[in-house]
Amino acid sequence: MHLTTDEVRHVAELAKLRLTEAEITQYTQQLAAILDYAELLQQVDTSHVLPTPYVLPLANVMRDDVSEPSLSNAVAVANAPDKANGFFRVRAVFEE
Repeated sequence: MHLTTDEVRHVAELAKLRLTEAEITQYTQQLAAILDYAELLQQVDTSHVLPTPYVLPLANVMRDDVSEPSLSNAVAVANAPDKANGFFRVRAVFEE
């Protein structure tokens, strides 16, 4: 696929990249080669290849959801830098 330097400049502008003229020339050639290869891959017959949603033979690896006792209030706020009456104290984020 042929790319123009103007197309590469446009993509660079969209990506907010500041490229030199040498980089634009270099990237024009490299991106064209990448697109040529992707075009070549599109021609490969994959009709006999099964879809592969997972590459590893894993089933559900989640543990069973089991109810367990929770932390006490004192333990939960023990390392809090600022606490009051069993609650975490934080700086207000809303103005009144």
